[in-house]
Amino acid sequence: MKISNPETIEESEKEFIDLINAELDWEVIENLLLEKHNFTLQEEVEYKNGDIVVHKDSIAYKFDFNIKVPLSIVFNRAGEFLELLTSDPSGPETNEGDGTNTDIDDESTNKSDKKEKLAADIAGMISEINQED
Repeated sequence: MKISNPETIEESEKEFIDLINAELDWEVIENLLLEKHNFTLQEEVEYKNGDIVVHKDSIAYKFDFNIKVPLSIVFNRAGEFLELLTSDPSGPETNEGDGTNTDIDDESTNKSDKKEKLAADIAGMISEINQED
């Protein structure tokens, strides 16, 4: 025996979820992403779904979004993976490489020396490429 219209319940739940979604604090969400995953949101966040769920024996709300994440993959000239960067180039970086650091990444080297070494390495690579032609 029904005591309420299921369509009305479903519509009310959807309205409730939409109200919660409209009040999400995106500044806090961005800070959580930066702290936990070390990346920031890009311009586009796509809302997929919202639902009422049980989480650790309590009622909770789950919202699903698709987000753009900046991704850079660094590999050497031999094609070997060096590191994965999942942050805006102007912001903090998450390095999840194989633990192999190049001389450029040595913290004992100051920034000026790093830039000079990088410039010299790039010049050497360009010279090698030009000699191969």
